[in-house]
Amino acid sequence: MDTTVDLVVRGGELADGSGGPLVEADVAIDDGRIVAVGRVAARGREEIDARGCLVTPGFVDLHTHYDGQAVWDTRLAPSSWHGVTTAVMGNCGVGFAPVKPADRERLIELMEGVEDIPGAALHEGLDWRWESFAGYLDAVDRQPRDIDLCAQLPHGALRVYVMGERAARLEPANADDVAQMRVLAAEAMRAGAIGFSTTRSINHRSVKGEPTPSLRATADELMGIALGLADAGRGVLQFISDFDTPSLEAEWAMLCSLVRASGRPLSFSLAQRHSVPGHWRRLLDLTAQAVAEGLPICAQVAPRPIGVLLGLQGSRSPFSACASFRPLAGLPLAGRVAALRDPALRERLLAEVRQAQPDPAAQRLVAFDRIFPFGDPPDYEPPAATSFAAQAARCGRPAAELAYDALLQDEGRALLFAPFANYADFNLDVCHAMLADANTVPGLGDGGAHVSVISDGSFPTTLLAHWGRDRSHGRFPLPWLVKRQTADTARAVGLHDRGRIAVGLKGDLNVIDMARLALEAPRMAADLPAGGKRLLQRSRGYVATVVSGVPVYREGQATGALPGRLVRA
Repeated sequence: MDTTVDLVVRGGELADGSGGPLVEADVAIDDGRIVAVGRVAARGREEIDARGCLVTPGFVDLHTHYDGQAVWDTRLAPSSWHGVTTAVMGNCGVGFAPVKPADRERLIELMEGVEDIPGAALHEGLDWRWESFAGYLDAVDRQPRDIDLCAQLPHGALRVYVMGERAARLEPANADDVAQMRVLAAEAMRAGAIGFSTTRSINHRSVKGEPTPSLRATADELMGIALGLADAGRGVLQFISDFDTPSLEAEWAMLCSLVRASGRPLSFSLAQRHSVPGHWRRLLDLTAQAVAEGLPICAQVAPRPIGVLLGLQGSRSPFSACASFRPLAGLPLAGRVAALRDPALRERLLAEVRQAQPDPAAQRLVAFDRIFPFGDPPDYEPPAATSFAAQAARCGRPAAELAYDALLQDEGRALLFAPFANYADFNLDVCHAMLADANTVPGLGDGGAHVSVISDGSFPTTLLAHWGRDRSHGRFPLPWLVKRQTADTARAVGLHDRGRIAVGLKGDLNVIDMARLALEAPRMAADLPAGGKRLLQRSRGYVATVVSGVPVYREGQATGALPGRLVRA
């Protein structure tokens, strides 16, 4: 090449998404596509010096919840701060289309409850310029943004649209309902939906505590929707299930029947539940059997514990259920800290937190044997000996006192970490086994969701930094980890134009200084519509993130470019 191209990334160590060895090479991009890999003679209108850095394809994140944020925001943070160049939203069966005007509030309540996105922010940020799913895609398409975005048709919205109040009452769909859902699912896929998602988990409830409308959907209803995808000849199926109603085997057989009849690929969310710590292994064994039979099924897994961050700025702390804590909820942080430093209030709260909690969710907030200091940099694999219960046993003080004092650190901005999945044995060996399995892909980061208690949109950074460099044992080769977060995730949702560094593919890249790659501690920001708050977690070490040949971030700072687009399947 002896011409001029839009961008040349020079001299980096390429992990090209194939899983093969690192190779020093240049990458040239023109008109959004990779045009050369190797020694590039062409000059770039813009160039990035990648010497000493890892160059990867842009990360593809399969599990986000930017369904509201995509309408009002040009930047899909936090995902775009962690090397993600393509995000898939509409997971867990929740979203905002199709929708009739009378049901808008119900969908907001469902999203607020299931995904912990403030209702006030959704009320102010959503303009509702759509009814159909195609209309929603058009609304998303009109908004310029930093990275690419794919949308799934959510079961909750679809069911409410067809069945109204009957959906909320968990009534079975009749034959006419199923026929209409099948038609609407096919229409959504033809309009550009990348797939369909549903949840069958009792833990997913609206902000009013109502079960998600899809909780007890029958096999006939799900089959009708899956056949709608088959009618369109496109789209993937995404499932969340507790796998216990009526039984794990019966639920699994139903999922396999959907894939077998529709021919559409399916992924399901998989994590180690501490209450049934071996459950995940059985599901992976069943997945392997299904794949051996030719069924395209995989599990989405996480690279670290799934848990909540407890703090005075968020919605939960070990003292949230205490009667004396509730009056503090409306105070600004400084006022809350000042009140908690009062010795009399401290004694009342410490007395109240010792009382038995009937609510399982409240019990989890005071399970001090599984609550840890979080720190900066944050520690996602804390030893059991660092839990507040273990510390208390060593120093002879109540664990609640230690947690109380920890919450007041950093002027009340300190966070505590309470993992509730993938950490039954106080290590990440389970995550190692899940990541290593041939029938899994990284996912479950929930970017854009659970904004007051979770900050897991940073999963891609953990995948590289922890599993490729920092862990004392069980590390994976960097090229293999990159493949998992790029080519493998892209292929799982049928995106064959990205996820690799190869001529003709989309010009999405990351330039990463692996020596500096690190997560910062999450911080609370009040940057949602209506002043809504969310935890945001930045990273260090991303020298550049490139979307369609355009650098959108350099050293973690936005360049101002917004080349991201809606990807219609």
